[in-house]
Amino acid sequence: MYLITVEGGDGSGKGEAARILHELVADFPFPGHHSTHEPRRHSELGKLALSSVKLGDKTPLEEAGLFAADRLDHSHTWIRPLLAKGHVVISDRNIHSSLIYQGVVGELGLEQVAKMNAASMIPDLVFWIDCDPDKAIKRIKSGTLRMSSGKAEYFETPEIQKTIRKGFNDLLSGKITVPAPFDKCCVIGPILNEGGLDELRGKLRTELRAFFNRRPAPLNVDADEVDRYLLNALVSDVKKQTRLPGAPQEKTSMNIGWLSGESPANWMHFAEDNWPKKSAKSFDVPASPHAQSCWAVLGTLSLIVGSSEIPRLHKSLGPHRMVTQRHTQRLVRWLEKEWWIHKQQSHVPFAEAQMFKLRDDKLGYCRLALAMWPLRSSLASWRRSNPKGEWKNALAEILLLGQEKSPPPAIRKAVSNVISRLEMLTSGHENCPVPQDIGQLIVWWSMDPPQ
Repeated sequence: MYLITVEGGDGSGKGEAARILHELVADFPFPGHHSTHEPRRHSELGKLALSSVKLGDKTPLEEAGLFAADRLDHSHTWIRPLLAKGHVVISDRNIHSSLIYQGVVGELGLEQVAKMNAASMIPDLVFWIDCDPDKAIKRIKSGTLRMSSGKAEYFETPEIQKTIRKGFNDLLSGKITVPAPFDKCCVIGPILNEGGLDELRGKLRTELRAFFNRRPAPLNVDADEVDRYLLNALVSDVKKQTRLPGAPQEKTSMNIGWLSGESPANWMHFAEDNWPKKSAKSFDVPASPHAQSCWAVLGTLSLIVGSSEIPRLHKSLGPHRMVTQRHTQRLVRWLEKEWWIHKQQSHVPFAEAQMFKLRDDKLGYCRLALAMWPLRSSLASWRRSNPKGEWKNALAEILLLGQEKSPPPAIRKAVSNVISRLEMLTSGHENCPVPQDIGQLIVWWSMDPPQ
């Protein structure tokens, strides 16, 4: 889902920073995380780009063309497919290195280099690692890779490294405007790397946690498409459930009406009427069931087959429904106390983790949270503006039904995403088709199904 890049001059410690980031990302609920570098040493295009900087036999334009060709191929054949599955890719160098090395040092200009790379992936987060050039040169000369190869790159001189450092400082500090489309990147730094690895790790951990907690929209993929891809894996698990002959059907099965004959609007009222606000405040959990963390945890639980434990639940949240593990633990303890979930015995020998499962009588609201997720903030805003309003009117008012105005593009896209989710989750009513447009969605939202 996110492309994280590490930038800085040679010898600044980018490689160590990239390695540490790869370890830190494992603590967050991404289905996978991968390390890479540019230019690539294992691709033909990457080898040509590397050869150009080792031999110094290409013009700046030719060199920039080789780097751009490798980056475009890397972006669309390897990076983007992983981002579309919700994974994180950590790259040691990316577009900003080309902007500096070919645009500034090679004097091609930033605009020219940006245009050559415009179709490549845009880094969501850039870590700018800084180091004094004299110290960096000493690191380069003492580095095991340089000692074993005996080959230096043409820009590994103190004079050029000082130019590179100034270029990164001007570009990433905002002194120079970064050309589009790479002006969208979130840049962290400079992170001075002249101390120990523990100090560097601490700085990277703090900044990485802050970025993920903000849950910014990814720049290269659609966040809801990523989330639907991950939810589809959970839906497939539910559909694979088996039961003994003659046993009652599980209410969690996808072919059963999970709305239990109630309209979605009624489930919204049910959740509010059964959410102990005073108890929630004392446990430091949201006072409203419609809060993002509540929808994330409850909705995900509605699709987890069998019982779960905190690590499995947290991993299943994915990046779009991300909640910190500490808050997840606190919310689960409170939900168990208030009978939204119940404990289950673990049948794994010597397992100490608490097992729990969503209660069947809460399934309708919890799965509704997944279906309506793209409109969650709009529904929450409607409730704040209409504290005594009837939920059956909420969707029509949000979508401006009966008014001369039309919904803004963001709302229309959210509606389309809701319909796509319902096609995966079903309408929630037996023998009832999924809504196909705004009018049908409002009817589905506000009315009980015919008996």
